[in-house]
Amino acid sequence: MAKPRILVVGSFVMDQIATTGIFPREGQTVLGGTFSKAPGGKGANQAVQMARLGADVTMIGKLGHDSNGEDMIRTCQEAGINTSHVLYDETLPSGCSVIILEQKPGEQTANRIIVLPGSNMSITKEDIAFLEEKIAEYDLVVLQLEIPMEINEQVAAYAYAKGVPVMLNSAPSAPLSDELFSHLTYISPNEHEAYDMVGIKIDHVGKDVNRDQAKACCDALKAKGVKNVLITLGEAGAILSTEKDGEFFSPCAENIMAVDPTAAGDSFVGAFCVGSCCGWGYEDLLKFANHTAALTVSAMGAMPSLPTLEKVEAFLKERKGLVLDTSALK
Repeated sequence: MAKPRILVVGSFVMDQIATTGIFPREGQTVLGGTFSKAPGGKGANQAVQMARLGADVTMIGKLGHDSNGEDMIRTCQEAGINTSHVLYDETLPSGCSVIILEQKPGEQTANRIIVLPGSNMSITKEDIAFLEEKIAEYDLVVLQLEIPMEINEQVAAYAYAKGVPVMLNSAPSAPLSDELFSHLTYISPNEHEAYDMVGIKIDHVGKDVNRDQAKACCDALKAKGVKNVLITLGEAGAILSTEKDGEFFSPCAENIMAVDPTAAGDSFVGAFCVGSCCGWGYEDLLKFANHTAALTVSAMGAMPSLPTLEKVEAFLKERKGLVLDTSALK
């Protein structure tokens, strides 16, 4: 079996990370702890995670001519990603973010993020027109919402016309057209983004999830035209509602101290996409995605924390005694 060929059309964002013992209130100044920079962006994070898990990944996005852009494309290339279709804006800077991590002893780390899109928002339909024919070469197309909506809609339409599955990680939250929904094979919001789309809250305490609410939320999203719905629920894990095989719930990995939750969702989505291309059963697929994300939150930085296939395999075997057929990824 050949390696999965996955296309990511999405964002590059250089994360600028400050730590503090307490989030400042309005008008308040606090002394922080540390400052660091790390390559990120939902598109690039998911591409790097999939590449580190063994997939053959191509990334399309737009950078500025600056040091942040150089660092981000180098990190992608070091992960083995094909960056030959990465574009450059002649005037706008590369995207960046400001991330504040609130770190209290003995507690899970919380974060607040501001993304400054920069060159990510200057991709045009002309830039990606070549995909109308080339997109048939891929096994899966992965999209997010940190680039212009019209680009996502155009890429999804190209993929749908050629019978290529499409995953949309619908983050950050934004209204989606009926046409885009109809072209999606998977949509993967978190619980807050799902609420924004259909107005159904999913209550959960610890790993105890209100399954009726979760099912209603998934059904409401499927009613918009998407075939399969994958909702992440933070510490409670994730629920997958499929087109033909019903619902699957998977709790997150236990006894994990979150050091930096910044790229957890991207890690989860990337792992899910790789596993789905390998044809694993849904229960094993969700365990794989949850344990990949658990490794990610236990380390600092977005891309630096994304684990390799070997680390995830060892972690799954240790925690769950689970051995997956990863021959297509090696």
